[in-house]
Amino acid sequence: MPISIVHMAGGRQMSTTIHALDIVGGPSLFGGKIGSALDLVRLLRRGLPVAAVQFVLDSGRLSAAELDDIVLPRKTLAHRRKLGTLTPEQSDRLVRVARVLAVAEETFGNPEKAGAWLRRPTGLLGGEAPLQWLDTDEGARAVENLLGRIAHGIAA
Repeated sequence: MPISIVHMAGGRQMSTTIHALDIVGGPSLFGGKIGSALDLVRLLRRGLPVAAVQFVLDSGRLSAAELDDIVLPRKTLAHRRKLGTLTPEQSDRLVRVARVLAVAEETFGNPEKAGAWLRRPTGLLGGEAPLQWLDTDEGARAVENLLGRIAHGIAA
């Protein structure tokens, strides 16, 4: 079930339905419905199941190499698989990336077009691909801002 997240941008409120949690496995993987920001924060603090990472990989939205670069290294993932859950920080990074993927998919209409855009270098991000910016919160915000401009027809 998608969760509704409200963003504040430039003093105006934009509400968008994001399917970020579906990208990382959805309620069946988490053991229940996430109906509010409070539920999501509690889930992230507990740590997502490692299966959420595999769900993203199986969907084809990220490659193992991309996951390694922007969410968690392969060695760390192997260790977390033994434990069964991600740390709160790793969970937060995974959901941050999923949120940007969801916004890109909504902006471009499907995962394929969104993925192509996220992997294409742009001068607006110093010649880097937007996906490369998702390793930091500030970078993810910049990419979301750029997607918002595209969605609203503002020259990006």
